[in-house]
Amino acid sequence: MFGLKLRMALLVAVLFGIIYALFVVLGTYLGINNFYFYLILSLGMMFLQYMLGPKLVEWSMRVKYIKKEENPRLFQMVESLARRAMIPCPRIGIAQIEIPNAFAFGRGIKDGRVCVTAGIVNLLNEDELRAVLGHEISHLKNRDVLTITLLSVIPMVMYRLAWQFLFMGRRRDNQGGNTVLIGIVAFLFYFITNLLVLYASRIREYFADRGSIALGNSPAVLASSLYKLVYGCARMSKETLKETEGLKAFFVNDPSRALIEISDLASLDLDKNGTIDSSELELLRRRQMKLRWSDKMLEMMSTHPNMLKRIKRLSEYRN
Repeated sequence: MFGLKLRMALLVAVLFGIIYALFVVLGTYLGINNFYFYLILSLGMMFLQYMLGPKLVEWSMRVKYIKKEENPRLFQMVESLARRAMIPCPRIGIAQIEIPNAFAFGRGIKDGRVCVTAGIVNLLNEDELRAVLGHEISHLKNRDVLTITLLSVIPMVMYRLAWQFLFMGRRRDNQGGNTVLIGIVAFLFYFITNLLVLYASRIREYFADRGSIALGNSPAVLASSLYKLVYGCARMSKETLKETEGLKAFFVNDPSRALIEISDLASLDLDKNGTIDSSELELLRRRQMKLRWSDKMLEMMSTHPNMLKRIKRLSEYRN
């Protein structure tokens, strides 16, 4: 977990260094008052993201928090995993959406929430669901939920600044030279910071997978649950998938990539029984794997790692 904290800390430093550099440029061009205005505005946006983020997730995912007597099996799994992870038991909810998945969010460990969707309940068996919940509990333990939420604000600020100077600023300035130049720089910073946030999102998934194994779940069971989630998402209509497009970074896998991933993962299921067992995972461990250039580019622009590469990493773990 130290490796994750170090990487996240470095990314935070780099991203805030980038945004500070852009504010210095803006301050020089616009004057000190405007500089402080944009700085306060960006900090204000981060504060709003921190305060309102959980409510926005709840509303978008149609989360309904449940009591222990409503689903004792789910509560028992989350409580035992939280005890093993040595964190407070998070609030537990069910999202009223068809996409089979699970997610964690909140302002910190004491404010943690773990939710499953209505679509996952009948798709996974008990061990597979426990492995997925272990993945989400690990996100809370690693404190990466708040970090990725705050980091995601930075590309948004860059994008809005680029839009402001490329289009709105040009209308006010007949020459348009300086404003367009700043807009281009802001857009370049937006592109770079967005790639860094996507990278942070991907590495936290690897650490959450490893965290689930550390909580006692089998690598093969987690691999099988990921395979089933990809298969379940691949069966969803485009309209259903679009409902949660903006929040897919919270999910265990990227539902929008399921149709692409399912063909690669099908080759792992040698007996065609819809699961990946320990022997099939062992065969993957021994196999040399090299991603195509197109897969690498697709992964670079994604919130989640390439699924075949991710399951390959699981094959290297031991209980």
